[in-house]
Amino acid sequence: MESGSVLQFLDNKSIFVIGATGFLAKIFVEKILRVQPNVKKLYLLLRAEDLKSATQRFHNEIIGKELFKVLKEKWGNNFNSFISEKITVVPGDISHEDLVLKNSKLEKELWREVDIVVNSAATTNFDERYDVALGLNALGAKHVLDFAKKCAKLKVFVHVSTAYVAGEKSGLILESSFSMGKTLNGVSGLDINVEMKVAEEELKQLQAQGASEKEITRVMKDLGTERARLFGWPNTYVFTKAMGEMLVGNFKGNLPLVIVRPAVVTSTFKEPFPGWIEGLRTIDSVIVGIGKGNITCFLGNPKVTVDLVS
Repeated sequence: MESGSVLQFLDNKSIFVIGATGFLAKIFVEKILRVQPNVKKLYLLLRAEDLKSATQRFHNEIIGKELFKVLKEKWGNNFNSFISEKITVVPGDISHEDLVLKNSKLEKELWREVDIVVNSAATTNFDERYDVALGLNALGAKHVLDFAKKCAKLKVFVHVSTAYVAGEKSGLILESSFSMGKTLNGVSGLDINVEMKVAEEELKQLQAQGASEKEITRVMKDLGTERARLFGWPNTYVFTKAMGEMLVGNFKGNLPLVIVRPAVVTSTFKEPFPGWIEGLRTIDSVIVGIGKGNITCFLGNPKVTVDLVS
C-alpha cells in the first residue's frame, strides 16, 4: 500500500492502541498525529487503576517524551488543545477478559466508534515470570481480540508480534502462521489451557509453601524457560508471543487480521528526527557504546546478517 493510500485510509478513522506506553506504540502514535492530523481519534489503553493514574502515565511516559518535540513545534500554543481533541486515555488491563474498562459509557463509545485496533501490548523480558508472560503475551492478545470483535465498524485488527517466534532456525523462514499447538521442534502436546494450569498450579504451590516473592519470581521465571525449551523456543518471551499468535489466528473468525513481526527494533532512522531511542534493550547498549566511543570493535561473524528495524 502506497503512503498516500495509507493516509487516505486513516483519514477520519478512530484507532484503539493497546500498550500505548511501549516504545513502538509511542512512535506509532506520534507518526499518526504528525502525518495524518485528520485522524478522528486515538484511544490509548494504558495499564492503570483509574483515569487519573492513566492520564499521569500518558503525560509522563508518552506525550512528555522528546519524541513529540517536532509535533509540539508544529502546533505551538495549540498543541495541548490538539492533543485533547485527538486523544482519549483509557485505563485498563489486557490480562483481564473485559480489559477492566470501568467506564461503561466509554466502553460503549469504543464499540461504536473504533475502526482499527492495534495491539502492541507485551512484556518483552526474555525471562519474564511464566504466569505474567502468559497473561500478557498470550491470553492478553486473546482478550484484546475478543474486545475488537465487539467493535461495530472495525476494519482491521493489527497484532504486533516478533520475528523471533521462529526461534533460532537459520536459512529461509517463511511467514507462515501458527496453528494451535504447533511447536518448533515437533514435540506434541502443546495446549495453551494446559500451560495456564501448569503456571497456576506452580504459583499456588509456592504460595502455599510460604515462598518469598523473590523465590516465587525465580521459580516462575525458570518454569517459563523450561516450558519454552520443551517445545523448541529459546525463551519465555518468544514462546508466549507465539501462543498469542495462535490464539488470535484461531479465534479471529471473519475479522481482518494483520500480524506484524518486527525484528530488533532500534532508534528512529529519520522521523520525527534521527536517533531517538528509549532505554537500553537488546542491541541498544551496543549502539550507545559505539556512539560514545566506549566500544571500538565488536566480535562477530561477518557472514551473518544483522536484522534491525529503525
